Amino acid sequence: MVNDMDFFEKLGDTISAKGKEVADKARDTAEILSLKSQISTCEEVIKKNYLEIGRLFYEQYGENPDAPFEKQRNAIKNARVGATELRDKINQLKGL
Repeated sequence: MVNDMDFFEKLGDTISAKGKEVADKARDTAEILSLKSQISTCEEVIKKNYLEIGRLFYEQYGENPDAPFEKQRNAIKNARVGATELRDKINQLKGL
């Protein structure tokens, strides 16, 4: 009987230890997901502000013919024209 008691005690200790490992792993996984979410938020703030800087810079210097970003300036102008044409087509299809 003593051996059976030792067996069940060791089994209980093993189950308890494994349960703690699983709980620790779950807590670590949840923390990692939370940290990744926070990183994504930080990166989104960075992206938003880079875009705002670019917009402000374009508004101030976009008409400068010697601008070092002439290729991008032309791409923006072409995209604006394209978007306007596409909106006009949508309005035509809607009968507006």
